[in-house]
Amino acid sequence: MISVNNVTLAYGKRVLFDEVKLNFTKGNCYGIIGANGAGKSTFLKIISGEIEPNKGTVDITPGERMAVLNQNQFAFDEYSVLHTVMMGHQKMWKVMQERDAIYAKEDFSEADGIKAGELEHEFGEMGGYTSESDAATLLSELGVPDELHGMLMKDISANLKVRVLLAQALFGNPDILLLDEPTNNLDVETIAWLENFLADYENIVLVVSHDRHFLDAVCTHVADVDKQKIKIYTGNYSFWYESSQLAARQASDKNKKMEEKKKDLLEFIARFSANASKSKQATARKKALDKLVFEDITPSNRKYPGIIFKPEREVGNEILKVQNLGKSLDGKKLFGKLNFDIQKGDKIAFISRDPLALTSFFETINGKLQPDEGTYEWGTTITKAYLPNDNTEYFEGSSLNLMDWLRQYVPPGTKDVDEDFIRGFLGKMLFSGDEIMKKTNVLSGGEKVRCMISKMMLQNPNVLILDEPTNHLDLESITAFNDGMITFPGVVLLTTHDHQFMQTVASRIIEIGPNGMIDKLMTYDEYLADDRVKESRAALYA
Repeated sequence: MISVNNVTLAYGKRVLFDEVKLNFTKGNCYGIIGANGAGKSTFLKIISGEIEPNKGTVDITPGERMAVLNQNQFAFDEYSVLHTVMMGHQKMWKVMQERDAIYAKEDFSEADGIKAGELEHEFGEMGGYTSESDAATLLSELGVPDELHGMLMKDISANLKVRVLLAQALFGNPDILLLDEPTNNLDVETIAWLENFLADYENIVLVVSHDRHFLDAVCTHVADVDKQKIKIYTGNYSFWYESSQLAARQASDKNKKMEEKKKDLLEFIARFSANASKSKQATARKKALDKLVFEDITPSNRKYPGIIFKPEREVGNEILKVQNLGKSLDGKKLFGKLNFDIQKGDKIAFISRDPLALTSFFETINGKLQPDEGTYEWGTTITKAYLPNDNTEYFEGSSLNLMDWLRQYVPPGTKDVDEDFIRGFLGKMLFSGDEIMKKTNVLSGGEKVRCMISKMMLQNPNVLILDEPTNHLDLESITAFNDGMITFPGVVLLTTHDHQFMQTVASRIIEIGPNGMIDKLMTYDEYLADDRVKESRAALYA
């Protein structure tokens, strides 16, 4: 068990945590949620002992081993991939090193033999004799090929380093597992494996993630970081979100009787409890939900941006026609033989094993890159808005305040462009009061994305092109963006690593590769489950 006792942490006048008191217990997975800057990652560092609070303590049951997902990709550059994973069990690794040092001695004494025997026993008790094969199995399951296991960490790619460090954290069945954004740079198959691993995990897991699908799949509880406090709620992220929204609506309904409110909340709990039986965390989550009483559900204090796109005109019959489109970079074929038409009402998710292929495709159809072959043509009725993966060019060298920055993107001919008009678009993205005078050169990554969304809403587009739209955003902004795309009446072309965003928005999937494309009128989950699609996908990248 982890006991957090009156933990307080402040940096100057900025208080992150004030008298936080919590318990985390075995058998549960806790999703740590909160707005950007609320202190989620800092809280994990307090738990791990990396940061000392100003006041209070963190107590862990004696003898329990903690593992932390390491964020430093260069920390193990001089170690082999296999040994890096084994170092996740620090005590076992230390015993192994001490034992091997004794065996390497030229003047091996009787005392050395006795010590080596003791270390051998200790090594065996910790599962040391199967540690290499266990580490190799874990690496393979996370998509790190066998031939790389003996290579030095400095000689493998960054995306594979992330997987090795994840394997390091998971290695040896730690009693407490701390994971900060564990799905970053993982493909959908590896994320699914991790979901299954954590759903079956019997110890304590604390995880920070902006991936709602992942949180729903693995969490039995949500720990909400808000207003310098942390409160634990039973259920996964969707349960927390929907129940807090229901509680907020009920709180504003002064005329509704208490008994009616109680009945609604109990029915809501029962519905989610029944749905829990379909999830991977079925047993733990259903037991927890069955114990809930309606007083446990409280309104959220969070603010959600208003992401609402209003097309100035409807798209015509000709939207986008792509013919034999192809693009290479530095001699590497990114995509080729792309042939498709966009139809009215299409909301299309583009996927590929190569993220660079997706970004290059979007840059191409937006006129920022020239194709090596083929053509594309937009219809005359189209007004498109593009959210690029990298928005640096829109902010680089700019010292404008938000008001003046956004003003430069007002479409020509727009009437009544006064301060209130600009404030309205910034206000929808939660820039209020004096914040609109903030300079663009001091914005965070999330603030820049919110500015870009304001810019896009100004354009009244009927086609939206979104390259990783959830990057840098907090869960509130992601949820609002997701909802806005579901209700958007125009055409959406998107790529995202956010499973829920893709599943709930897209009704058509196009996968692109160097050898062509697959085009299916189905949802993302249907696409992943389709055996005929699985057979076709390999040929795209052969």
